[in-house]
Amino acid sequence: MTDVVIIGGGPGGYEAALVARQLGGRVTLVERRGVGGSAVLTDVVPSKTLIAAAEVMAKIRSAEELGLYLAGDDRRVGAAVGVDLARVHARIRQLALSQSADIAERLRGEGVRIVNGTGRLDGPQRVIAQTTDGEEDLPADIVLVATGAHPRELSTAKPDGERIFTWSQIYDLAQVPEHLIVVGSGVTGAEFASAYTALGVPVTLVSSRHQVLPGHDDDAARVIQHVFENSGMTVLNGARALSAERHGDQVVVRLADGGEVVGSHCLMAVGAIPNTAHIGLEEAGVRLTASGHIEVDRVSRTSARGVYAAGDCTPVFALASVAAMQGRIAMWHSLGDSVAPLDMRTVSSNVFTAPEIASVGCTQTDIDTGVIRGLTMMLPLRGNARAKMQALHDGFVKVFCLPTTGIVVGGVVVAPSASELIHPVSLAVRNKLTVDQLAETFTVYPSLSGSLAEAARRLHGHSSEQVITY
Repeated sequence: MTDVVIIGGGPGGYEAALVARQLGGRVTLVERRGVGGSAVLTDVVPSKTLIAAAEVMAKIRSAEELGLYLAGDDRRVGAAVGVDLARVHARIRQLALSQSADIAERLRGEGVRIVNGTGRLDGPQRVIAQTTDGEEDLPADIVLVATGAHPRELSTAKPDGERIFTWSQIYDLAQVPEHLIVVGSGVTGAEFASAYTALGVPVTLVSSRHQVLPGHDDDAARVIQHVFENSGMTVLNGARALSAERHGDQVVVRLADGGEVVGSHCLMAVGAIPNTAHIGLEEAGVRLTASGHIEVDRVSRTSARGVYAAGDCTPVFALASVAAMQGRIAMWHSLGDSVAPLDMRTVSSNVFTAPEIASVGCTQTDIDTGVIRGLTMMLPLRGNARAKMQALHDGFVKVFCLPTTGIVVGGVVVAPSASELIHPVSLAVRNKLTVDQLAETFTVYPSLSGSLAEAARRLHGHSSEQVITY
């Protein structure tokens, strides 16, 4: 029987463990905090649970536009609903622990041995687990490193867990902030800024770039910036934070231009650092990048024979879904099953702001710069019947296809529940469907997905002319 040892119990680790058991391996998973890793305990599950509460609050506040009101002197529905942040965060923590327990139960039920401790490599075919009972040697035919990453901290903005937070600490906040400063306008910063604004918190977002969400579709980021500003959020573009210091009940964030922002609390969302230090990787022959990430190929192999890696400790797209697929691919490959290499062109991703941004496949930049010769069709949601019924004013769908053949190569959706709406585009990209096939597939009327079919329909018959409709 093949011995498989997995270091790290996040999505890359626990999904790999399930596949390895399915293929007959003897599997030991070493996890130091709890099965599910940061994705379940401090990152994805908690943040999206917070966002779920924020979404309800946002819908309540939009009730008047739909003609709904409360009887009495103050007819505003939004005025009747408050936020008990302690209860919101207590629910978040409980849900995370419950999800972790469910995953652990599934693993044990499948025959995976879980070791509570910290793992390190002792050469390419041995893992040493440091537990409360001491060290345990774990011989391994196959090792998967799935140790994840942790929040990056600035030496000039040390989190204290009371007024200055990382994203893993903020769920200890019991009172609604009087004024939250969010430093960093990437995915994490934008999501938290959006959620707390929806919960009624005054938010200042410090962005070092020209607009929020750098690196994402420019049209989509522009919509989110517009929504943020219209919702009352203060967005400071081109403002680089140098430090964050606590002064009693206030936090002062100093900027590179000499200015400062004063608030009651501050969330530092300035990136992540891979958990690859001091676990014996380089000694085992595993090559790291300059940033400390583990170099892997498209089947998750490292430079050391028999050692694989998955998740945020690698330089591949930092998504739970990608980590899980990397872990599965590693086991399929190492245990001799059929396997297709990871294809990043088919990965769908989502930013859980309000509205959400979902994307898959090639990008507008790819087309604009000539990396891919393609056509673009963009339709704003304001023309969609269902969007009008739901009083949705911001958002669009965008479909990319190849000229002549009409094969769908990508898309972007900016809308509530864009994470659900992107799936038909993902199917089209994965299976090389054409815009005609997408257009000829029935959609429900009225529905937001109808705009995807309409965008595909408008691309019919175009060969080489780039098409962009606003």
